[in-house]
Amino acid sequence: MAKRARGSSTRPGQRARTQRTGPRPSAIAPAAAPRPATLTPQEEARAAELEAQIVAEERAAEASLRRTRDRSRREPVAVAPTRPGSLAVRASEEYDYVVRDVRRIALIGGSLVIILIALWAIMHLTGATAL
Repeated sequence: MAKRARGSSTRPGQRARTQRTGPRPSAIAPAAAPRPATLTPQEEARAAELEAQIVAEERAAEASLRRTRDRSRREPVAVAPTRPGSLAVRASEEYDYVVRDVRRIALIGGSLVIILIALWAIMHLTGATAL
């Protein structure tokens, strides 16, 4: 068992207690002043400004989404590397390796299956039996 330091109130895996520095809130909070039923002209102007900003952001997002969709429908464009070791260039090289490897695996696996079928057919036609 590990030796514990004196006065330590925490154990491994537990958080230390939070120390409160400010006064605790009283149980009875002062009543808030009632708000008027209508908005002030400054509040209305601010709300209109915020709404216009939100609408502009939504339009920009829709336009960006539309451009992305149009771009995905077009032919794929070769990636121009911005840096010699950019991620897009390395990824395209990796995909080339993967495609080549999958083709090799399919070629070898297919040829082995064809060889096994040919051997099976030859054995059945000649009447030879396996030991």
